[in-house]
Amino acid sequence: MSTTPQDTGAKALSFRRFKDGDHKVKRWVDQIFDADHSHKCPTYILSSPPCQASCPSGEDIRGYLNIARGIEKPPAGMKWQEYAWRRLTEANPFPSVMGRVCPAPCESGCNRNQVDDFVGINSVEHFLGDWANANQIAYPKPQARSGKTVAVIGGGPAGLSAAYQLARKGHDVTIFDERAELGGMMRYGIPGFRTPRDVLDAEIRRILELGVTVRPNTRIGTDITLEQIRRDFDAVFLGIGAQSGRPLPVPDGEAPNVVAATAFLKAFNDGRLRHVGKRVVVVGGGDTSIDVATVARRLGHIDQTHDADLPENAIGALAGFAAHEAALVSKRQGAEVTLTSVFAIDKMQASKHEVEHALAEGIAIRGGMAPVAVVRGADGRATALRVARCEAKFAGGKLEIKIVPGTEEDIEADLIVSAVGQAVDFTGLEALNNGRGAVASDKNYQVQLGGQSQATLFCGGDVIRPHLLTTAIGHGAIAADGIDRYLRGETQEKRPKVDVHSFDLMRKMVEKGLPAGKIDEPLWGTDRSAGAIHNFDDRSGRYVISHKELFLGHFPYVARSRRQVTTLSAEEALGNFEERMLALLDAQAQAEAKRCMSCGLCFECDNCVVYCPQKAVFKVKKSQSTTGRYVDTDYERCIGCHICKDVCPTGYIQMGLGE
Repeated sequence: MSTTPQDTGAKALSFRRFKDGDHKVKRWVDQIFDADHSHKCPTYILSSPPCQASCPSGEDIRGYLNIARGIEKPPAGMKWQEYAWRRLTEANPFPSVMGRVCPAPCESGCNRNQVDDFVGINSVEHFLGDWANANQIAYPKPQARSGKTVAVIGGGPAGLSAAYQLARKGHDVTIFDERAELGGMMRYGIPGFRTPRDVLDAEIRRILELGVTVRPNTRIGTDITLEQIRRDFDAVFLGIGAQSGRPLPVPDGEAPNVVAATAFLKAFNDGRLRHVGKRVVVVGGGDTSIDVATVARRLGHIDQTHDADLPENAIGALAGFAAHEAALVSKRQGAEVTLTSVFAIDKMQASKHEVEHALAEGIAIRGGMAPVAVVRGADGRATALRVARCEAKFAGGKLEIKIVPGTEEDIEADLIVSAVGQAVDFTGLEALNNGRGAVASDKNYQVQLGGQSQATLFCGGDVIRPHLLTTAIGHGAIAADGIDRYLRGETQEKRPKVDVHSFDLMRKMVEKGLPAGKIDEPLWGTDRSAGAIHNFDDRSGRYVISHKELFLGHFPYVARSRRQVTTLSAEEALGNFEERMLALLDAQAQAEAKRCMSCGLCFECDNCVVYCPQKAVFKVKKSQSTTGRYVDTDYERCIGCHICKDVCPTGYIQMGLGE
């Protein structure tokens, strides 16, 4: 066992201010002092950074990183950790869980990748979530109740997210879930060594403390009809998930010991599955298939098993549970686990670091292999999975797999797990099926039936399209906005192009005790407006700022602060269900937040003030300044030389006013 920083191997500094052969210093003096005829002056443009635009939950990532680094100050009496956590949880009530398991598309989009390496957004989120749990921080309850009732069907990430947002808005929320405990795929689909149950329970409990009612062990469509729910509640959110697994994509692929990944993981998380066969083959390539493989490696197998001990008995029914108690007292040995994917290992959809952990634990990953048949024994159980080499690619949004003839081979197996996708169980809810195994909705996630919007019925999560947990959380928040508008008698609005939480200048002015005034668009000549002390335009809902708009030369190479992650060997993985990832310390979280380039929002570096040759750009008085209102421009002095724009690291200053 070794404990090492996550994602080791820093990249070399890639940004260069000058190209090869560019040895002459350009003289701008003549241009600057002949530029008094320019009609362009600085404008202050709030844009969305690509991290936020890439976050399916819509977190204000730049906001909580700027709080962590000390740029945006918390209100008096509040610690920065709590202020950052509150900013984060405006969008996502599960920072501790998502900080551990989210594949972090925000980090792939981070503009810092153009300088050295992305900002460890996921690790800061992890830190803030754990800090709030340790300090038992609660959500403020709404000041007024609306008197409206909302039923949330499904207590997974989408349903809990919707319930959280609706409860904050003052509505009375009741969650119906077919299981005894809430959490959905966070509890029954992800193993506990990736999402510790005390962490998940703490974040769910915080939502319920807002006054949310829970009705467990109640399945809509079986125990109670959807029609009855719609009669009893003012609005309904449908978040039933997609917790039925898809079968192997091979002809006649059914066998007693060929099971779906969702059933496998649920049996494990329920405590029913205590061991697997000696040889396990997992078909997939995403994070779920990695979860199955790593669980199988930890469970291992036991010698001298009887028919009652077969793993499919524990997976399929409770009858096998007693037999599996033998695993606790019998000699446990490691399982030989093979994971196959139609894509090459470096093209798999699973998180890179999860793939690396799986390989370190002795799991054999075979990329570019497609299942073609299940080989059975005389008893009808599968004895092997027949695979063949393949070429896979997406064309027109569909996966195309081309088998290479003559490359077939058999991989021996005592248990085969299909992790090739999920499906919605529409039993009792058949009318909602759009014919493609999902529920149709508009961009407000209002359900569409027969092309008609259902005023009281909204949906979100895997019932729309199986995707990431963070996607389901985002769906729940957007649907909650739509439900709130409906309950208030308002029409549904068009969602913004960049549909995420972002910096709110008006909120900062209110926090500072300044008059918010009013900002109307389009903005021209607002340097004397009470709503904006300078030419300010909020384009965060429609524009994502590129690294090309930043002054990357401002940012030196800074190594990333990495979480400590325990990597297990094949032998050490057996029976080890301890958490592998440790949160950053306070100082590490702050240091990592300081690597954020605050793309599209001023981070108060003073470059524009220092380099302005006309002293036209100046600091705003402390009594009037806030985040986003740190500098102002004297347009009587400005000559339009655009140096302030050139040296602005964040791209917050653009040239406009006259075009």
